[in-house]
This record gives sequence, structure tokens and C-alpha cells, in this order.
Amino acid sequence: MSRQRPRLPPATLAVRGAALALTVAALGHTLWHGVHGPGHALAFGVLITIGELARWGALPGEREPAPLGAAGALAYALLGRSGGEPTGQDALQVIAVLVAAQLVASVPHVARGSGPGPDQVARRILTVAFAAVCFQPLYNSGRSESWFGDGPYYAAFLLLLLGLTALCDAVLGALLLRAGTPVPYGPLLRDELRALIGIGSAVCATGAVMALGVAAAGLWALPVLCVPLLLTQLSFRRFVAVRTTYRQTITSLARCTEIAGYTPHGHARRVAALCSAVGRELGLSGPELTVLEYAALMHDIGQLSLVDPVPEGATATLPAAEQRRIALLGGAVVRQTGVDAKVAVVVERQADPYREQPLSARIVRAVNAYDDLCGESIGGPLGALEQLRLGTGHDYQPQVVESLARVLARGGLTPVPPG
Repeated sequence: MSRQRPRLPPATLAVRGAALALTVAALGHTLWHGVHGPGHALAFGVLITIGELARWGALPGEREPAPLGAAGALAYALLGRSGGEPTGQDALQVIAVLVAAQLVASVPHVARGSGPGPDQVARRILTVAFAAVCFQPLYNSGRSESWFGDGPYYAAFLLLLLGLTALCDAVLGALLLRAGTPVPYGPLLRDELRALIGIGSAVCATGAVMALGVAAAGLWALPVLCVPLLLTQLSFRRFVAVRTTYRQTITSLARCTEIAGYTPHGHARRVAALCSAVGRELGLSGPELTVLEYAALMHDIGQLSLVDPVPEGATATLPAAEQRRIALLGGAVVRQTGVDAKVAVVVERQADPYREQPLSARIVRAVNAYDDLCGESIGGPLGALEQLRLGTGHDYQPQVVESLARVLARGGLTPVPPG
């Protein structure tokens, strides 16, 4: 009996359907009416293709694995002149060039069994289409020139349009992520907007500078303006590689308590996953979520100093003084490993009364207690949550407990099994 494929969420179907409709319309329109400015279309098509091929060495955690392709597509969408002469392309031709470049770049990726997924491709098409539809009709009709001229007001108009395009991209990205995860839309949108400060701003700025540079100097400006973004991508990729290795090291350190038999298998990973979900819902930023995840992974490392292991590693059932002693020992160990001091502070203060704790320590304390109480078989997840609610007067912050309850309700109240 064949296994049915899971149905796609309506939001994903809508985004993919809109991108497909635009693709068909753009290719049909361009084939019927021909290409305006074939030299520029070819130049930007090659640039986008090279940028998309840069995905070959992409690492997990990269927000934009093809920044050169994105910047080239935005520049072509905002291009009205080249060397002082009008280029003549419309919004549908911009989309057609983008789609053709992505198809060419996808050949080696498909042969290798990698490359962007359909959601990433649809998101890129709709984002570039938004910029082209907002710019090309205004420019080709002469309205943008009469309204903004060719000076600083025109450059400000491009930057404003790029800001709106970045906002559109963030909305689409959060929508696609929401379709595949139980996380609420609001925190996902915040994450996407915060990501714009990094590589997103570099892509938008390079796209605007490319469009202005080609308008003034012609296609010779493209290779010159591509170099800074290529160097930025190389540096960012090295940073992601270092961060990945750093996280793997911390994960290995966190497993020491499991290997030594002090904590149940998978406890640190379950606590870290739940802490990240709760922290995201409570509005923590990207760096704060990273500190929270590392602290959650290493929150039990102080148990290595104990002569006799705590039964099942359940420190939540110990007296308050013993919990604080283990937490302080854990913080001392974390400081010796060279991990960020902020992680050590969270580990040290996870056993303090919640009114004296930073938010990250409150989250770690509540989530760790939840996992410990689930292991005590006091009534399963519902019973563990009830125990946490009974302790909100002194031990656990009510907002954190309720946020944990919402996270569990969206993902199911059954705790993640060990292993």
C-alpha cells in the first residue's frame, strides 16, 4: 500500500502558486514580445546565475546563501538606464531573466542533489517581482523622473523601495516558516526582520548601488561593485563555520553528564529545544536565544562535581540550597571552558528565586523542572505543568510557565522521548 505524501499548508500552496503564475506570465510575455536590451538582460542573467551557483558551499545557518544573486536580481529590477540610456525592460522581463538564471544555476545543483527548495525559489521570485512592479512602471512612464529627478531624491526613492522590498521578503519568509512549524507568526516575523540588519542590509545596499552605478557608468560597474559583496559572503561563511564548530563543541560538553550517568539520555537536548521555543515566543533576540540555548545545554554540568549522582539527574526535586550549590559549580565549569560569560551567568543563577533571575535563567529553570518532573512520573506532562503552576509564587515566573504551556500545546503534551 503506497504511503500518501503530506499535504502542503494553504500558505505554502498560495506562495508557490503565485510564483508559478508569475513565472508563466513572465516567460510567455517575454517570448511573445521579445527581450528589450538583450545585452543587459544577458549580463544580469549571468550575474544572477553566478550568485546562485555560490550556494554550492552554503553552510547550515546561512540566512542568504546566494547574496550576489539576490543583489543582482534587485539591481535589475531597479534598473532604468545604463550609461545614461534607457534600458527598456518591464517588470515581466525582470522576472523572466531571474527565472531563466535560476533554471540554469539549478542544473549543477540538481545533479549534485542539493540546491534551493521550491519555497526559497518562490520567495525570491515574489520579492523581486514586488520591487520590479513598484519601480518599472513608474520609471518607464517618466513619473519617477518628474517626481524625484536624478539627484539624491532619486537615490532616496530607491532606498525606500528596497526597504519595502525587504519588508515584503521578511513577511514571505515568516509566512513560509509558519506553514511548517507550530511557532506563532509574530516571533518568526521578528526573527526575519532582525536578520535584515545583517546580510539583508548588505544585499539591499549592493542592489541599489549596482542600479545607480550601471545607470551612470554602464555595465562596467557590475564587476567592480560585486567584489565587496563577494568578500562579505566569504567572511560570513567563515563566521558560520566557526559558529557551527563552537556549537558542536558545547553540545559535546553537555553530553558529559549523560555519558557519566548523571542525567538521562537526551535531557540536555530536550531542555535546549524547549527553552529556545519558549524564548522565541517571549521575544528574545537572536543573540539572546543563542546564549539561552548554550546555557540550557550546559545547565546540568555542575553535577559532574557530585560524588553521588542525583537520581535520574532531577535537580528540581532537591532542596533549594543544594540546587544553588550545583548551579554555582556548573557556572564555574562553564567559565573554565572559555564559553561566553553570559552563558555562565545563566547557569549560575538558574536556581535563584525567579524575581532575582534574568529572563534566560527563568526559562532554563522552568523548562528543566518540567523535564525532570515528567521523568518522575507524577502524572505526565499535564501533572508536571500543574506542579510548575503551583510553584509560580516563588520558584517559577508565571509568564514563563504559561509560555511553556502554549509551546507544549502546539507541539503536543507528550515530552520528546530520550534518544
